[in-house]
Amino acid sequence: MSKIAFVGLGNMGGPMAANLVKGGHEVHVFDLSEAALKHAVDAGAVSSPSATVAVEGANVLITMLPAGIHVESVLVSRDALLDKIGKDCLVIDSSTIDADSARNLSKAAADRGIEFLDAPVSGGTAGAAAGTLAFMVGGSDSAFAKALPILECMGKNIFHAGGAGAGQVAKACNNMLLAIHMAGTVEALNMGINNGLDPKVLSEIMLKSSGRNWSLEVYNPVPGVQEGVPASRNYEGGFMTDLMCKDLGLAMDASQASRSPVPMGSAARGLFNLHQAQGNGPLDFSSLLKLYQQR
Repeated sequence: MSKIAFVGLGNMGGPMAANLVKGGHEVHVFDLSEAALKHAVDAGAVSSPSATVAVEGANVLITMLPAGIHVESVLVSRDALLDKIGKDCLVIDSSTIDADSARNLSKAAADRGIEFLDAPVSGGTAGAAAGTLAFMVGGSDSAFAKALPILECMGKNIFHAGGAGAGQVAKACNNMLLAIHMAGTVEALNMGINNGLDPKVLSEIMLKSSGRNWSLEVYNPVPGVQEGVPASRNYEGGFMTDLMCKDLGLAMDASQASRSPVPMGSAARGLFNLHQAQGNGPLDFSSLLKLYQQR
């Protein structure tokens, strides 16, 4: 059993912390949201009044925050947790941030004799709750080996992508593809609906045909077609459009840095940015269907 400090209990972080508790670990949590803290405590975690208190005596520190600026604030500037943990404390950042920030944080940790991993995730809120997330990990072999038993409490598919920042690059590639096939799925389903097809029947047809993809199979964007997905609960409680727009921005930065052409990724970014600008940022990204249904 490890003493784990977990900072950031949003739609993903909360269930991840709960699965660490189920794995037999002592989990001390902090979040600015009192409601998020209560949910974590109800799941068996220990609430902390601050991030500084949460890391006291921790063997592992996990951060799950909205953007790089928040991670940097918690680890090196405002809270400066890297200066308040022991050298034997492994730091795992599961936020989705830019690769350069991940590399800078890894260096900041190394300068203090601390091992750091960037380990963003894929699998959505359902995967977080079920403990079946995919982890894309960047960092040293030794840090990855130490982290593996911890990550296995929260995920099913755990990949060592390479050195510092590699996890974030893999996440940017994955989420750009996710945006592309969600946009394509929305287009196809909307066209079928407009031509008189039942979206459930059309979905079943495409799932058995060459158009099959993850968005269609486990995250159908049409309300009422699939149970348990955000589309069937007014697009609430999923992966926000705001976050998809952020991730697509990171993907565009990576494409420019490597001079990689991404015409389909750029098109997807334009669609999601337009959807966000129309006030849909807080809704799950599958709500892009609304953009096509406007008359």
